Amino acid sequence: MLYRLNLLEYTQTVLLSILKKIMSEQNKLQMSFDPNTIEHLGVRMYSTLPPVMAELIANAYDADAELVEIELLNNGEKKVIVRDDGFGMSFEDINSKFLRIGRPRRQEENGNVTPKGRKAIGKKGIGKLSFFGIANKIIVSTKKEKKWNVFELDWESIKKSSGGNYSPRIIKYNEECKDDSGTEIILEIGRKSDFDPHKIAKSLSKIFIFDKDFKVSIKHNNGEQVVIENNLKYEDIEKQFEWNFPIKDDLVEKKFKNSKNIKGVIVTTKKPITPNTNLRGITLFSRNKLVNLPEYFSSSASSHFFSYLTGWLEVDFIDDLTEDVISTNRQSLNWNHPVTQNLGEYLEEAIKYIQKDWRDKRSYEAQKDIEEKTGIDLNKWYSSVGNLKNSLKTVIETIAKDSELTTEKQGKVIKTIHEEFVPEYPFYHWRHLHPEIREAVRSYYENEPPQYFEAAIEAVKLYIEAVRKKSSSTQLSEFSMMAEAFSQKTGLLLVTDNSDITEKNIQEGHGLFSQGAVMGFRNPTAHSSISSLVKKGLFTEKDCLDILSLISHLFYRLDNAKKRI
Repeated sequence: MLYRLNLLEYTQTVLLSILKKIMSEQNKLQMSFDPNTIEHLGVRMYSTLPPVMAELIANAYDADAELVEIELLNNGEKKVIVRDDGFGMSFEDINSKFLRIGRPRRQEENGNVTPKGRKAIGKKGIGKLSFFGIANKIIVSTKKEKKWNVFELDWESIKKSSGGNYSPRIIKYNEECKDDSGTEIILEIGRKSDFDPHKIAKSLSKIFIFDKDFKVSIKHNNGEQVVIENNLKYEDIEKQFEWNFPIKDDLVEKKFKNSKNIKGVIVTTKKPITPNTNLRGITLFSRNKLVNLPEYFSSSASSHFFSYLTGWLEVDFIDDLTEDVISTNRQSLNWNHPVTQNLGEYLEEAIKYIQKDWRDKRSYEAQKDIEEKTGIDLNKWYSSVGNLKNSLKTVIETIAKDSELTTEKQGKVIKTIHEEFVPEYPFYHWRHLHPEIREAVRSYYENEPPQYFEAAIEAVKLYIEAVRKKSSSTQLSEFSMMAEAFSQKTGLLLVTDNSDITEKNIQEGHGLFSQGAVMGFRNPTAHSSISSLVKKGLFTEKDCLDILSLISHLFYRLDNAKKRI
């Protein structure tokens, strides 16, 4: 009987010892790693806050979080706290998932579709290594199914550990709690410079696409919690034109089977985008996170156009490829894969279309702005300068579309060209009229609308008076007076020396031109209204300008005329 009792007691002792050992192993956290892996993929790859925070935000997204709060503290020790309302981790999850470096999560978790149906961002299980790029100590506090676990990762202890195994310090183990789920990660960092929450928020807005189901906010010390908006990245630029994707297939020559799955907006700005904004070019996102930094996707578009180009496109199908084409830091794609090659070719064609459309839209807007600021009707100006039209249009469009001048300065330059160098044809024409005519008809040119009929009538009258005065003719008929004044054989005035056949022809022609001005224009306008002459199609404004040119020519000849001796 005693033997049986001793055996039972011994058996109970052994079983209890085994159970304690099992429980000890189960309550222990362990991270297996290669220190060089952490060094290369964490400490060396990540050295600034935004990329590290991006990994924390991505983890929250993959945990089905809807709200993520970032807190920046520098009241004493500097800390970054990121908390989310995701589904959190159990103690077993921490060991099998979080502390497992390089876990192929998408292969293990049903393609990594979350309980809420999100397609997860994380792929390689190494994002957590980024934490050590800025922090020496990391405290992870996580709750799941009302069980609370807290543990600490210490970089110095990790480096000293042997055999590639490290056991984080457990602070809380499966404690009961009121909250169902959520995770808080505290990074204790040693940076000296102060936090710039606005700058960090802007950087994060360039890495993620936020929506109503996934909001991220940030605050500094005791400041207000500010929600990070998508448009924060564009706060320093003034948008001018937008193109929404997907765009119509007939606008792009290159066909791409996933073209309908490309969503987003391409934007051009009113002024060149400064390089330090890192916004020049098109940013690609997949599953709401950056996968390719801004790029132009074109070898032919001008650098001038690039300085105005920005925007973002979602290419989620990239994450569905069997082969991983996204770089470890999610800043570039492998463009040698057949799908990415086709994507690149499609985007190049799309950029070509947008560049052409941008030039047309910008030209139209520039023309409107210039016309408003200068009061010049550009189309009317172009149509009024005869064979100078194409040259003038090229100059004006170059100033309006391709120069770096502000609209105000463009307007001043164009106004100077309009007034001093290439005025509208009537004013260009007016500038070359005989001085006496120019002064006499100026008001008719300046009236709105211009009165070229009246100007021509006034010029002919002025010329008739000048001929009568210089010739001293007593003929009552203006037509007869012109014959008496300029007859080649007996005229009172000589506009040439009348010594050879050429000069005699000019003398005779001058008289005929003068008589023609009287008979062909002066008399009709004296006996009929201008409106009736126009209605019958007998005279146009252009005809009147031609008559003004003719009278100007006759005036210049008259200036040098001498009385016949």
